[in-house]
Amino acid sequence: MTRIVVIDNHGQFTHLERRALRDLDVDVDILDNDTPPAEIDADGIVLSGGPDMDRIGNSPDYLDLDVPVFGICLGMQILAAELGGAVGSGDYGGYADVDVEILDDEDPLVGSLAPETRVWASHADEVKEVPEGFTRTATSDVCDVEAMSDTDRDLYGVQWHPEVAHTERGEEVFRNFVSICE
Repeated sequence: MTRIVVIDNHGQFTHLERRALRDLDVDVDILDNDTPPAEIDADGIVLSGGPDMDRIGNSPDYLDLDVPVFGICLGMQILAAELGGAVGSGDYGGYADVDVEILDDEDPLVGSLAPETRVWASHADEVKEVPEGFTRTATSDVCDVEAMSDTDRDLYGVQWHPEVAHTERGEEVFRNFVSICE
């Protein structure tokens, strides 16, 4: 059975990320973001959303564990900030219902959602520039980088929240990540 850990970055939807994976018959646990990397035994990692970069604990260290990583909202911003991209304030703050255009229908995480999908997203902060090796895989009118992927290193991120009911086809995104981890 595939084992995925959800790293809790103090987000309000972390329990929903766990539930989404559990509903796909994944062995899943939520771990505090101060868990030492050496104690993580998993086929994949989800970096949860959260309030800000000041409370990300050991999350940057988990990127070196050589397993697929899926960053959600703040989790994607951690990927960008730690790997040489840029994160900044969004032009549109707060949560919103957003139409997202999928730019790469071959992408293993979001490609199956092409040509577009409707999501629930927060844009208080967002990725402004993807790191080297990453491809921008989704965009919207309110955020240039709605999703990004580095398929060589199996690092993926979305700005939106696939775990909430307001996001269409959110379960599909989690299913795609489970497939990446298998």
